[in-house]
Amino acid sequence: MATGTTYGARDHARAQDGMRVAAMPLVPAPDGLVWAETVAGGNYTHKALARGTELRLADPTGTACAHLLLFAEGRPWERLNTADTVKVQWNAYLGAGRLLLSDQGRVLASLIADTGGRHDTLCGTSSAVRNTARYGDGSPQGGTPAGRELFKLAAAKQGLEPRDLPPSLSFFQGVRVDPDGSLEFVGSAGPGAAVTLRAEQPLTVLLANVPHPLDPRPQYVCGPLEVRARAAAPTGPDDPLWDASPEGRRAFLNTAEHLTARGL
Repeated sequence: MATGTTYGARDHARAQDGMRVAAMPLVPAPDGLVWAETVAGGNYTHKALARGTELRLADPTGTACAHLLLFAEGRPWERLNTADTVKVQWNAYLGAGRLLLSDQGRVLASLIADTGGRHDTLCGTSSAVRNTARYGDGSPQGGTPAGRELFKLAAAKQGLEPRDLPPSLSFFQGVRVDPDGSLEFVGSAGPGAAVTLRAEQPLTVLLANVPHPLDPRPQYVCGPLEVRARAAAPTGPDDPLWDASPEGRRAFLNTAEHLTARGL
């Protein structure tokens, strides 16, 4: 279809109506969901989510790597703090029952289900400099985009700036700390791994689906990431997760006090 004229361009654009491809958002989201999207490797997505929303991320091929950033919606100074997430809970390894904390001592999200167990809180995402040296290009428009460059684009669409971007954590490609303190890349748990997060505050979510920076493969390998979210209820005092540890209970109490003062 010729697009050299305004009419031709209009007809071409309209011909795309209803077209489906493997990686795209579904609008409206089906089956009672509030967000349904497949993110191709080397791409990103973002969304503002209500408190209590359950966000499920899945790796259908065993090659996705979901780099995640969380912000308190409308308050970008309260954001995911991976260092506090690790040290407050005395554990560097993510799994069901772990909390994702801000530097305000509050819970941004809780990890309520995990079928993979291969994740990372230590390395962050890839940079343009590293990807350019390794693959020949780290720009967001190139064939091997870096995670931080994609996060910049996602952030801008939520009114955030590069200075608002802290270190991220990642799901589906694991890292372990060896006895000598070095970091060992342990890769994927295989196809079908999934995690479910519960938003304990209204959140802004940024996701970049790019290879882990310690992935030793010379090729840029990253498969699709499935994103699904549904409305649900936040963790309450009667939930076992609330009292699973003294540190977690304090973080939930800090969160509840903050939200109550804001009328939420």
